[in-house]
Amino acid sequence: MILRDLIISNSWLSVELIFTRLYPDQASSLNGYERVFNELKTLPPVNSEITILISNEIDSFDNEPYVNVSGYNHSKTSRSIDDLTDSLALEFTPWNEWLGMRIDENSLKYFNQSELICHCLHEMTFMGFNQKEIDNEWQKIIKAEQEIKHMTKEEKERSTMTLEELKKKYKLKDK
Repeated sequence: MILRDLIISNSWLSVELIFTRLYPDQASSLNGYERVFNELKTLPPVNSEITILISNEIDSFDNEPYVNVSGYNHSKTSRSIDDLTDSLALEFTPWNEWLGMRIDENSLKYFNQSELICHCLHEMTFMGFNQKEIDNEWQKIIKAEQEIKHMTKEEKERSTMTLEELKKKYKLKDK
């Protein structure tokens, strides 16, 4: 099953009820989520080798539960659910590509259709409620990357720090 199948076979009213339960802090943005949901119904899906994985997790920093939405390339021959090196962030992915992504079988077992849609909608709109906003955020990241690439060694030393320096500064420990 691909995400588009879920979107097409559900109504906003059924999704909205679950969304307000799962993301009560997003109540003021419900109109934006509804607009995106309705737009998704009109977009043609693009075939994708990426599978959407939705899972319940516990944050290692504060031990708080959260729902993780990520992707993995289902065309790879071997994959472990615990192998984070295969995990893909999806928030900058164009929506028509999301629509063509398969839903992981375990995700289909542990979440109902409305919950799956809600978690995907939340992740899809993390950077904005339209593709232009999301692309603008991506371009900011690309620009920052280019600025760092063009820094002198001295500028980099003043402006950046290694992961080890960051851990030391904030007294963070490895898992």
